[in-house]
Amino acid sequence: MTRTVVLPPAGAQLAPGEAVVGSRAAALGSAVRRSRASVTKRRGWLVRRMLALADAVGLVVAFVLAQLLFAPPSSSAGDWSGWAELTLFILLLPAWIGLARASGLYKHDEERTDHSTADDLVGILHLVTLGTWVFYAVASLTNLATPTFPRLIAFWAFAIAIVTIGRAAARAFCRSRATYLQNTVIVGAGSVGQLVARKFLQHGEYGINLIGFVDSVPRKRTAQIGGLPLLGSPARLLDIVRRYRVERVVIAFTHDSHEELLDLIRCLKTFDLQVDIVPRLFELVGPAAQIHTVEGVPLVGLPPVRLSRTARVAKRTMDAALAAAAILVLAPLLVVAALAIKLDSPGPVFFRQPRVGTRGRVFHIYKLRTMARDADRWKSEYAHLNRHAAEGGDPRMFKIEDDPRVTRVGRLLRRFSLDELPQVINVLKGEMSLVGPRPLIAEEAGFVHDWASRRLELKPGITGLWQVLGRSAIPFEEMVRLDYLYVTTWSLWNDLRLMLRTLPVVIRGDHS
Repeated sequence: MTRTVVLPPAGAQLAPGEAVVGSRAAALGSAVRRSRASVTKRRGWLVRRMLALADAVGLVVAFVLAQLLFAPPSSSAGDWSGWAELTLFILLLPAWIGLARASGLYKHDEERTDHSTADDLVGILHLVTLGTWVFYAVASLTNLATPTFPRLIAFWAFAIAIVTIGRAAARAFCRSRATYLQNTVIVGAGSVGQLVARKFLQHGEYGINLIGFVDSVPRKRTAQIGGLPLLGSPARLLDIVRRYRVERVVIAFTHDSHEELLDLIRCLKTFDLQVDIVPRLFELVGPAAQIHTVEGVPLVGLPPVRLSRTARVAKRTMDAALAAAAILVLAPLLVVAALAIKLDSPGPVFFRQPRVGTRGRVFHIYKLRTMARDADRWKSEYAHLNRHAAEGGDPRMFKIEDDPRVTRVGRLLRRFSLDELPQVINVLKGEMSLVGPRPLIAEEAGFVHDWASRRLELKPGITGLWQVLGRSAIPFEEMVRLDYLYVTTWSLWNDLRLMLRTLPVVIRGDHS
């Protein structure tokens, strides 16, 4: 997803309290420049309260549903037992919220830019399970209510589902508010700092209000982020933090000495702001990395890669079960899409193309046709429109904005990734997985060598890190690194998280 950003010229000095704002703020009707001085509340204040409200409402709704669906046959609206249970449950709600707070379910949104409801699932499961048993114990010990096991089990299932949906809705609401934006500066305008800036600009959902760079020896900025101003040298950072009401500072690589950078970060810790540090060898540090210490010296541990046969069987079992269910559920939608394609333009309904799969085996991927017939013949004529062929880009990937070869129905299918649905057939055949590396054509796969070849140890996926984090907007080299990171840190739980994180991308119609 790209984001249009209105910025002052590079090196321009901004007025106190002003900051650069992207299209998300514009969509809210905000001005291009935002002063945090006019916003008395911060992201954490807003998100914590909205999540607590979503939890409280979700728990009560789940409890009422369980009561209504599993009430004793002889119960009536005036039955004291049911009302007693509901009253006791409402009185215990503060304890539920306190338990959620102790479980860390309210603190991560302010700290982590990419935190999502999918990351809360384990915490929600623990919260609802423990809370259900505590409620049962209190009700039994006090004799104020007599909840039955069927109702408790129904409440447990309803609560997990409704609280999860409520939290997703609460976050969507928070991200539509100006308070959610965090004024941010990046210390270091080198290749790494500019890489971080580009990723922030591509993901408006992170709520990062990127002001500019701080660096004494900046590198020439690329076309993608060339408009971001240089605010000054690291020596002026503390003044910049005060002047622009900065809430987040990202430390990328700079030419300053180790001691100077340490002093700078220690001074920043006296402010009420979030400090993020890009680690060395960040390309290898994935979610499985753990920090341990040797006499106070922190070490980042990279666990060995173990793709056991049991893990592969578990992944294949999940793929087959979910793909079979998806075909049954999506069959009517596929029929409607097929009719629309046939009525819109001449040519077949399905598009088949050779792709490189596990261990280099070639298979034919299935998609709904979104382009005019024989569109591949025109590829060379439109090569100059390739977004990745621009200055500073990576032409190994081929993506055209508003591709003229795409049909009217094809644009709608692509917008919501409906053209990808037939790939569940590839999953059932064992050629693909629901989650995995990006399936490459032979021409693209020819650029993958050495360590990057490990991306082929798992089957290509319908979705994956590349899908969730930017799709076609991600350059080839970064896509290969993401695939390598996925394969070398694989877990079944991570697959489930990626599937859940794909849903909002599809619903938003994010097809960048």
